[in-house]
Amino acid sequence: MSNILIVDDEPNILLSLEFLFKKEGYKVFIARDGEEALGIIEDKVPALIILDIMMPKVDGYEVCKHVKSEYPNMKVIFLTAKSKQQDVQKGLNLGADMYLTKPFSTKDLVTKVKTLLN
Repeated sequence: MSNILIVDDEPNILLSLEFLFKKEGYKVFIARDGEEALGIIEDKVPALIILDIMMPKVDGYEVCKHVKSEYPNMKVIFLTAKSKQQDVQKGLNLGADMYLTKPFSTKDLVTKVKTLLN
């Protein structure tokens, strides 16, 4: 089963998504900010990243830009409260495979992750 990295500075989201995807059989790594995420990406090379945008140190846009330049086949899903059209466009322009806004359906997220990884 694929490795997933979940990057968010909200502990509740990290805990619930980590539980959800472990239950689905994925190996899950978590990071609380973009800087921590970049270290895990280099070390573990996950198949997919679920990525918040607004985080301390390094934001999600920067993480996505790095991932897509170093690992073009790695899947990125933005999961963020930033819902303005220009934010969505910026995320997709940086190479994100999907852009989802909070609040979100966990069932929908699991389906989208399975679709991207199969």
